[in-house]
Amino acid sequence: MPVPVWSVDPRTGQRREQAATEADAAAVDQAVNAAHAASAALADRATRATFLRAAAALLEEEAEAVVAVADAETALGPGRLTGELARTAYQLRSFADAVDEGEYLDVTIDHAAPELTPPRPDLRRYKLPLGVVAVYSASNFPLAFSVPGGDTASALAAGCPVVVKAHPDHPATSELCAALLRRAAERGGLPGAVLGLVHGFDAGVALINHPLVQAAGFTGSVRGGRALYDAAAARPHPIPFYGELGSLNPVVITEAAARERAETIGKGLAGSMTLGVGQFCVKPGLVLAPATEAGDRVLASLTEAVGATPPGVLLDARIRDAFVAGVRERAALPGVRAGLPGESAGESGQRSPDGSVRAGVLTVPAAHLAAQGPYDLLLEECFGPVTVVARYAAEEEIGAVLRRLPGNLTATAQLSAAECGADETDGAQVAEDPGEARRRAARLLEQLTPLAGRLLVNGWPTGVAVAPAQHHGGPYPATTSTTTSVGARAIDRWLRPVVYQDTPPALLPPELRPHNPLGLPRRVDGRFEPRA
Repeated sequence: MPVPVWSVDPRTGQRREQAATEADAAAVDQAVNAAHAASAALADRATRATFLRAAAALLEEEAEAVVAVADAETALGPGRLTGELARTAYQLRSFADAVDEGEYLDVTIDHAAPELTPPRPDLRRYKLPLGVVAVYSASNFPLAFSVPGGDTASALAAGCPVVVKAHPDHPATSELCAALLRRAAERGGLPGAVLGLVHGFDAGVALINHPLVQAAGFTGSVRGGRALYDAAAARPHPIPFYGELGSLNPVVITEAAARERAETIGKGLAGSMTLGVGQFCVKPGLVLAPATEAGDRVLASLTEAVGATPPGVLLDARIRDAFVAGVRERAALPGVRAGLPGESAGESGQRSPDGSVRAGVLTVPAAHLAAQGPYDLLLEECFGPVTVVARYAAEEEIGAVLRRLPGNLTATAQLSAAECGADETDGAQVAEDPGEARRRAARLLEQLTPLAGRLLVNGWPTGVAVAPAQHHGGPYPATTSTTTSVGARAIDRWLRPVVYQDTPPALLPPELRPHNPLGLPRRVDGRFEPRA
């Protein structure tokens, strides 16, 4: 008997509607086979680009309905979701532009060179789509990292049909967005099966194990992502698994920066850690701040701003309960001080009637984190609006803590003007030797660089711009690969290179033929030739 999938309002905990039914093994098999059969239809680049732009346009046309359903299922708010829809449409169009340009094919030609020792054959390389891609939706981004999100857009741009495993927190939003993408496909003459959708835990397991699935993308927890990653590796024919699993996103505030702009740093940190009720994958979860008077001012500004932040509703009851328990467990460690309740909108230990939670700040001496022990819990992500401020008594403690951190998506340095290279000619008031300040900042960035895929100076990590230079990834467990999930280079994950050697021109694919009939950008005999 089919198992219903319910859409639930996180504000009330009440069921809204039955959005779908869970997919059994047969339904997953049907969706994957239909997607596989649609692969040939995606071969034409112009058709793919048209499809991606049509998908963006349909999302915008139905924005009011999409935002309303997504808000009812996630409580993220119309303002946040309207911006997320705009971002989603933008990245669909960005990948359409990348498909049109063709640089992602990485066409490289080395002509035969018989005069070399040893002689070199004629070699022509480009990239082909892998095949059906499984995408596992994220709870905290019902649009930008779910059915119409970056993994789906980049895979479709590469020419790979997609089967999405919907997240249980927003099944109705997933159904609506999948219908819009299928309508966009059919408008352009593509089969709707280029985008499949399945629901249910068992469906997710069946999907990663399906022999026709050739790669997978995931955004979620370490536990869930690692289980799928291991399953992908344990298949008779292992497949690449591009997972984003968890990140602490450390911030280091130097003493000089704290003296210079303590209040600004405190308010900025509060805004970043509470944005989206602390449910961003790039939320700053660990802050190293000096145990000085200037550091006290940073902490006072932070706690004041966090205390003024209204309670918020988390994505579901499971996430809320895990957040409350996680804050309580961390606050119980000896030497850890809770600057705010960090638990509920009512009294400490009481859940509010609407299920909302208050943001929290925990402080601890940085020395407690420098060695393995019970304080390792503070070096794990706590999903929700809480951050840990570790107070360091000496600069050496910064390095001792950073050396213990796992991989992260981001790492941030809050520096003074002098540490950023300002001198008297810049109009900044510099109270120390500029050369030594810059050297100190450079050493800090050297320590942060191995930890993350994106380094920030005097900014905040929440907000990931969709741009060609972007990299959204990092060492494990931030991600399971070295690739990005945001920006044009995300397309690389769904492609594989193939080389044709000494192949007669008539048998070459059009992308590799002499005279460049498709007008693609190419690198020929070591020289880049822009698009013809």
